[in-house]
Amino acid sequence: MNILLLRIIDRRLIVLPLLFICMLLLSHGVLSQSYPNQTIRAVVGYSAGGGADGVIRLLAPAFSELMKQPMVIDNRPGGGTVIATQVVANAKPDGYTVLVGDNAFIVNPYLINKLPYDSMHDFLPVIALEASSSTLLVCHPSLPIKSVQDLITLAKAKSGQIYYASGGNGTVPHIMGALFKYEAKIDWGHVPYKSTGLAVYATMSGEVPLGLGGIFAVKSLVDSARLRALALASQERSALMPQVATFKELGWPTIDATAYRGLLVPAGTPREVVLQLNMLANKALQMASVKAHMAEVGYRILGGSPEDYGRIIQVEMKKWASIIQRAHIKID
Repeated sequence: MNILLLRIIDRRLIVLPLLFICMLLLSHGVLSQSYPNQTIRAVVGYSAGGGADGVIRLLAPAFSELMKQPMVIDNRPGGGTVIATQVVANAKPDGYTVLVGDNAFIVNPYLINKLPYDSMHDFLPVIALEASSSTLLVCHPSLPIKSVQDLITLAKAKSGQIYYASGGNGTVPHIMGALFKYEAKIDWGHVPYKSTGLAVYATMSGEVPLGLGGIFAVKSLVDSARLRALALASQERSALMPQVATFKELGWPTIDATAYRGLLVPAGTPREVVLQLNMLANKALQMASVKAHMAEVGYRILGGSPEDYGRIIQVEMKKWASIIQRAHIKID
């Protein structure tokens, strides 16, 4: 009797763990097959317009078509994208709230003390969407300069009297301006505004003589001669404004504001959900309509695995940490 009881117990000790593993695998399979079954919210740390918002608005219809579920865009501007990033960090890790990350996600840990989240541990990378550089140096037409070299000459002649506008402290345009100040050994001041739109308006009106802002925000003003384009902070020219030279061409290769934009989810999101979302995003990026629109606005499609995006984030963090330290950049 005792031997029979021991055999039954032994079998249960083997069968029960196997049954648990089978149920776990089955639940994971069902989870990945059923996801997504409701609206996905894409949180963006900027107002509606270009940049990260423009990328996700271009992709959202393709996502919705592939997922058979709507993707809604939730703009949460302010705090240098900290507000939006915290929303996602605190969201339920189920794959239905995603962050549209860009360079701000990468640089904020080096610029802002006591962030309300941990960039490296509170998020999981899903996919790198695209890479592009859209930061353009412009000036008011009344300023007596027509080139970057003219600007350097003027800034040295009027040391401390020349200013540039940006869409805020800690933004990529701010950092590029501070880096150029260091590299060119000029003393020009920074005037931060609450948004790119306000910074562009200040430059167009002559309130501030120079500005660094997104190409989407300034292109029409340059085309209509209300602003003068001096250089693009990129390694290569933009398809949107091919006539504008890059800082690299002009001898300043470190002035490069190339931004990598991608999707992240809260830490703890099931691996199967991350992979499903990654697969759908890769498919969306390869749709003919998406590829055509991306090329039209100068976005270089990336895609790949979650690990690919994770490596990009790590490399970019090292790069921007070095820039911020070298140029002694601080939040004003």
